[in-house]
Amino acid sequence: MTETTAAAGAATAHRPRPGRRVPVSTYRLQLGPEFTFADAEALVPYLASLGITDLYLSPVLQAAPGSTHGYDVVDHTRISDVLGGREGLESLAAAAHGHDLGLVVDVVPNHMAVPTPAWHNRALWSVLAEGPDSPYAHWFDVDLSDEDGLLMPVLGSRIGDALAAGELHLDRAEIPDSGDGVPQPVLRYYDHTFPVRRGTENLPLAELIERQHYRLSYWRVADEELNYRRFFDVGTLAAVRVEDPAVFDATHALLLDLFRAGVIDAFRIDHPDGLADPRGYLRRLHEATGGAWIAAEKILEGDEELPEDWPVAGTTGYDAAWRFHALHVDPAGAVPLASVMQELAGDTPDLAGVIEESKRQIVSTSLVAEIHRLTDLLTQICHTDIRLRDHTFSALRDCVVELVVAFPRYRAYIVPGEDPPGHEERVVREAADRARERLDPERHDTLDLVVDLLLGREAGSAGRTDEAPRRELVIRFQQVCGAVTAKGVEDTAFYRWTHLVSLCEVGGDPSRFGADPDELHAWAARTQAMWPVTMTAGSTHDTKRGEDVRARIGVLATYAQEWAETLQELRRSTSELRPADLDGRTENLLWQTLAGTWTADGPIEAERLTEYLLKASREQKTWTTWTAQDTARERALTEFGTALVTHPEVSATFATWVELTAAAVRRTILGTKLVQLTAPGVADVYQGSEITRTSLVDPDNRRPVDFTALADRLAELDAGRGPADVDEEKLRLTAAALRLRRRHSEAFVGPEANYRPLPTTTGHAVAFARADATGPLAVTVCARLADVAAHRGMAEATVVLPDGSWRDLLSAHTWPGGDVRLGDLLAEAPVALLERA
Repeated sequence: MTETTAAAGAATAHRPRPGRRVPVSTYRLQLGPEFTFADAEALVPYLASLGITDLYLSPVLQAAPGSTHGYDVVDHTRISDVLGGREGLESLAAAAHGHDLGLVVDVVPNHMAVPTPAWHNRALWSVLAEGPDSPYAHWFDVDLSDEDGLLMPVLGSRIGDALAAGELHLDRAEIPDSGDGVPQPVLRYYDHTFPVRRGTENLPLAELIERQHYRLSYWRVADEELNYRRFFDVGTLAAVRVEDPAVFDATHALLLDLFRAGVIDAFRIDHPDGLADPRGYLRRLHEATGGAWIAAEKILEGDEELPEDWPVAGTTGYDAAWRFHALHVDPAGAVPLASVMQELAGDTPDLAGVIEESKRQIVSTSLVAEIHRLTDLLTQICHTDIRLRDHTFSALRDCVVELVVAFPRYRAYIVPGEDPPGHEERVVREAADRARERLDPERHDTLDLVVDLLLGREAGSAGRTDEAPRRELVIRFQQVCGAVTAKGVEDTAFYRWTHLVSLCEVGGDPSRFGADPDELHAWAARTQAMWPVTMTAGSTHDTKRGEDVRARIGVLATYAQEWAETLQELRRSTSELRPADLDGRTENLLWQTLAGTWTADGPIEAERLTEYLLKASREQKTWTTWTAQDTARERALTEFGTALVTHPEVSATFATWVELTAAAVRRTILGTKLVQLTAPGVADVYQGSEITRTSLVDPDNRRPVDFTALADRLAELDAGRGPADVDEEKLRLTAAALRLRRRHSEAFVGPEANYRPLPTTTGHAVAFARADATGPLAVTVCARLADVAAHRGMAEATVVLPDGSWRDLLSAHTWPGGDVRLGDLLAEAPVALLERA
C-alpha cells in the first residue's frame, strides 16, 4: 500500500459514515442558568446569518445545583431543568434545523459530580447508602472493599473535632425521587446530607458514623488517602466506569435516544484520556451512532498525533490553536524577552526544568494518593509472585514517581492483553530512560520490572500477564499520567513560565518560539490527509486566555526591545505602589496580562484583573495556593493590580503602547482568525469571538455576550457600512469566511477537499488555496510579522494565485491568476479572502 493510499484510507476512516451530518463550522455556546435553551433558540437567525452551520452546546444533562458549566453531571436520565428540560432542547433543535443548522452536544463520560447535598446524584446516594449491594456499585471507579468505606472528605476539621463541636447530627429528610415520600434517617454536616445505613440509625452517633458505607473525613485527607478516582485532583468529580457496557448504556441512553430522534446531530467528547479504554469507548459510541461526527477533547503534546485507530473526526482544536498563534510570534523576540523574564522572575530559559519541578510538586501533594495507589498495586503484584518479592514499596514508589514525572504527554495508549503499538512502547521506554538518570542504580532493576509490567510484558513467574492487578496497573498508570500532566504542566508550569505567556496554552508548546509558513503548511497537509474534518479552534471555554488577548501578548515578541523599555517605565512610575515581596513570576505575568487586555478603550475592569491574578497565582503554587492561601500577600497583589488600572502614568504609558502596536495587533488578530477559519477542518467560533474580546481564563471567558448588538452591527455591515474599527473588521471577516465555507463546503470538508500552499516571495506572508474536485475555489492570504504599508520589501513581494479570476470578499477588488504584488493585494487590510469569480 502506498503512503498516499494509506492516508486516503485513514481520512475515510475518520469521516462520518454516509448519511451522517458533517459540520462545516460550529459556534460554541456556554449554557447555564443565565443562558438557557430558549436564549440559544433566539440566536438561531443571527448565527445562520453569520454563516454558521452547527450549534455546539456545552453539556445538557442535569448538573449539580448551581452549576455554571454543566460538566458536573448528576443525572444521565434528564436534560437539565435549569436549561429548559427536554422540551426546551427539542424546541432549540427544531429552530436550528429549520435554519439548516445542526446540533453538536458536549458529552461528559469520565465523571459525575459529588454534589451538595449528595442525594442530587441518585447513583452515588445509592452507593453511599448500600455500599457493595447497591445496583450502582459498579458505576464508580472506587474500591468498595475498603473496610472504611468510600472516603467523603468534606469536613472542615478532623472528625474528632467535628464530633466534639456537635457539627454532625442525625436527622430525617424526605429524599426527592426516592419513590415513597417517607422521611429517611440522614446524617447532616452543615449543607451536606448523607444517607444512613439501614439498621444503624439507633446507634450512638460516633458508632453510627463508623458503621456507614462511607468515611467522613477532614478535607485534607483526600490528597493522601482517597480511594476513588477523581477528575484530576477535583474531589467533587468522581470517575465513572464507562468501560462497563452496562454503565455506558445507562449513561448514554438519553443522549442516544435524542440522536436517533434527530434532535442531536453530532457529539464532542470531554476528556477521553481519563477513561480506562478511550479507544473502546469511542468505538462503542461510533457504533451506537452509526458513525456520527465525533470530536474528542484529546490534548496533543508537541508533535504527538491522535491515535489512528480512534474512530473519531479528530480533536477539539487545541493542536490547531497554538500553531495559528505561533505563526504570528516573531522568533527575534525570544532572546530579549528571556532577558526580561530573567530580570523579573529570575528564570533562565529552562522550561523543561520548570515543568519537572512543577510535576514533582503535584505528585507529592494533590496527587500523592494516586501515586500511592499505583505503588500499592505494584506491591500487591510483587508480593503475590515469589520471583518479585524483593522489590520493595519504597523502590517501586521511586520508580513510579520518576516515570510519571518523565512522561512527556498525557498518556500512552496500551490496552491490557494486546501487544503495545511500537510508537506507544517507545514513549514509555524513552520516559524510562529519563527516569533512569534520576534513580539510584540500585533502583534500575526495579525500574525495568515496572516498565515491563506497564507494557503488559511477562515479568516474574511465567504465564501471569493476564491477572486482574496487572491489567489494572496498565490502565491506572496511564490515567495518572494524564492527571499529573494536566495539573503539573498546564495548571502549574504554564502559570510559572513567563517568557511569553501567550505561548502557554492548553496543548501548546512554549518551547517553540514562533512557527513559519512551511511548518503551518506541513501540519495542514498532514491534517487534511489524515483528519480532514477535525475541529479547529481559536478560543475555547478551557483556553488560558482568548485568541485576541493571545494576539496582543504575542505582539510583544515583535516589539521586544520597546516592550523592555516600556516595562522599565511602568515599573519606575509604580515603584512606590509595588509590594516589596511581589513575586517576580507573578509580576511578569501581570504586566503581560495588562498588555493583552489593554485596548484603545483602556484596561479591563479591576475586579476581572484581580480575580485572574488570584487564580493565576494560586495555580503557580509558589507563594500562595488554593489550599494554603497567603492572604496578606494576595491582598497586596490585588491592591496593586487595582491601582494600576487607574494610575495616570500607567494609563499614559499603555496608551502609547497601544498606539505603537495597533497595526501589528490588527494584523495578528485578523490573520490568526482568517487562517483558523479556512485551514483544514471544521472551524469553531467561541461565543462572542467574532469580534475582539479581552477574555481571560474561565470563568472570565463565560461572561455574557451582547448578541443583539452583534446582530445589529452585522446587519449594518451587510447593508454596506464600512467597518468602524478592528472589532467590526473581525466581524466582517468572520462572516465572510463562514459564508464562503457554507457556499463551498465541498472545498472545506467534502471528500475531495484539498489544501494547497501558494508560493510567496517572502516569509512575511502565508497563502493557501482550498479546492474540491473542480479545482481551487477559495484563497487565503495574510501578512505576518510585517506591516505591508511600512515594509518596502513586503510591498514588492508577490503571491502566485491559481489560474482564473479572484474576487476579494473584503475589498471587492478582483485579481487575475498568477503573480500579484502583496502591496496591491493587501493595500487595504493585512488579509485577503478570495473567492473564484
